[in-house]
Amino acid sequence: MTADPDAAHAHGDTRPDGQPWIVVVNFGSHELVGQNFRAHRSGTGATSGVVVVDNYSDDAERAAITAVCDRNGWMLVTRSTNDGFAAACNAGVRAASAAGATSVLLVNPDAVVTDDVVADLARQLAEEPWTLVSPLIVTSEGAPYFRGSRVDLRSGRMRGRRWGDSSLGPTYLVSEAPYRDWLSGACLGFSIQLWERAGGLDERYFLYWEDVDFSQRCVDAGARLCLRRDLVVVHDEGGTHGQQGSRARSAIYYYYNCRNRLLYGAAHLGRRELLRWIWTTPGESWQILLRGGRRQLLESPKPLLATVLGSAAGLAHAVRSVLGQPVRVS
Repeated sequence: MTADPDAAHAHGDTRPDGQPWIVVVNFGSHELVGQNFRAHRSGTGATSGVVVVDNYSDDAERAAITAVCDRNGWMLVTRSTNDGFAAACNAGVRAASAAGATSVLLVNPDAVVTDDVVADLARQLAEEPWTLVSPLIVTSEGAPYFRGSRVDLRSGRMRGRRWGDSSLGPTYLVSEAPYRDWLSGACLGFSIQLWERAGGLDERYFLYWEDVDFSQRCVDAGARLCLRRDLVVVHDEGGTHGQQGSRARSAIYYYYNCRNRLLYGAAHLGRRELLRWIWTTPGESWQILLRGGRRQLLESPKPLLATVLGSAAGLAHAVRSVLGQPVRVS
């Protein structure tokens, strides 16, 4: 089965029409994928199929993830290059759709989602195909990782959601000016219909902010955002682009968060709002860098350099947008 123009092959188990599928993007994380999704292996009574999309890193990793998928009976979609998270997600959704899925759940390799959570989200998406849904996401220590978030349209800064009551259940998010709500791609469910209507994930982002953008385009397409505060997924971000036991993030994290903040602004803001984001970029990029703490600046110049380069790339896109020129992202 060829599920993507860049796929060398796709193989593995298929499920009856209408069954939910999990889509996982792999880039050098075959051990995490094998460990965190083993509950969903074929033949164990799992209700979900699994599509693993391998963004090429090297031949050894390709062989390792192929073995993991063969062992668990998962579908593997291989890509000849690494075109980013969003592109791989789109390839996985296409493969799941071709196998008969009507809804999918994007899950990060460093997240653990139980079969019960998948089934519950699938039931909701079958009843509400125009809903984008995410569970609560916590670390393995139980600390909140994602419980709803907003973009401050005055500056592009992220603001976590605060809940003033202790009740749990599905919560439909309604954006209130000057904020815009979004749901995390670390664990994100949607129907194939909604994905198609929204145009898929925007592959220009490469990594980070594609979920912020997709949330907004889903709302623009008539969907609701739902945070399932009664469902929990465990996620440890350090398993991929962070460092376990440290606040420090990778240079990739800083570069793309600074760049994509302005790419999002260029895509969704009016000229006056975008000019304000350009003006606030030095301070906002510094706040992004400080997510990894100040000590990292004493250990290596790479985080600061990535922040500066990412900000410069984002500013170039934003300025072109202000001038009415097409934004070409490389």
